[in-house]
Amino acid sequence: MTDSIYSEGASRKVLLETHQNPMTVWSRIVAKGRHIPTVASARLARELRAQRERAGFNQEAVAEEMGWAESKLYRIENDKSRVLQRDVKRLLKMYGVDGEEADALVELARLAREPDWWHQYSGAIPEWFQVYVVLEASASHVFGYDTELVSGIMQTEAYTRAIMSTAPSPKNEQEIENTITVRTTRQARLFGEDPPEVWLVLNEAVIRRVVGGPTTMRDQLQHLVKLAQLRNVCLQILPFSVGEHGAMHGSFKLLKFEATDDPDRVYMEQQIGGLYTQKTPEVDRYKLMFDHLRAQALGPEQSIAMLRAVATELT
Repeated sequence: MTDSIYSEGASRKVLLETHQNPMTVWSRIVAKGRHIPTVASARLARELRAQRERAGFNQEAVAEEMGWAESKLYRIENDKSRVLQRDVKRLLKMYGVDGEEADALVELARLAREPDWWHQYSGAIPEWFQVYVVLEASASHVFGYDTELVSGIMQTEAYTRAIMSTAPSPKNEQEIENTITVRTTRQARLFGEDPPEVWLVLNEAVIRRVVGGPTTMRDQLQHLVKLAQLRNVCLQILPFSVGEHGAMHGSFKLLKFEATDDPDRVYMEQQIGGLYTQKTPEVDRYKLMFDHLRAQALGPEQSIAMLRAVATELT
């Protein structure tokens, strides 16, 4: 994934056609040659890049041998363009990869062309956010700071509905239901057999702002207490008493991956797009920022106590 801003653009017309069969929409996108990242395609891109580097080829030499523009190989290795199985076979032959390892990667190329579970809810996820869903689904660690609202992966259904009602152009009922389903499914991974390690810091404003009324907000706070007690989740509150701090510019997520050759990434969401970066100096800056935040925030037990106290105030 390169450093860039993903916006909905013209593709929004296709992705929001929720009245059509979602798989039909997916097939149309693929038929037009457009690429939507999946967990499999992200892994394939990483594996192809690793195999090339292991074989000692640079991108220029491989592109010349394949008869491609160098930009095409760059896009394939950064999961910005789909790659055909026959081209994967040619690349692997060039890299000296054969046997079961080659067969597995060719099969991965086939799987990369299949839609992930969230594509059946196409209208619920703008194309620019699908990139984040792919990254989150394959991340081993998710760190983050939220300034205004509870992270989507931890929202209750009622809280999500209340947030969505504030949009300048509210979604229709089906789109809202799809969005809720996507967030619920993402959250389910926290309880799975191989859950990610999640460490979030919430600004005190997140838990003080009454979203959806007292009952909805109380239920959301109680839900956060439940999630905070999972072995793979750490939740901290950054109190107002801290005063100024290093992340006053806004929320962010820091994603880490199991594979050592898969770089850490930072994601910052906006109203109409998301900003991703994997540049080492920028990622390191956010890592340091997060370290400062969790050092300034209340400890996990103190944070749970505050969540319970605020929930009681809403009773």
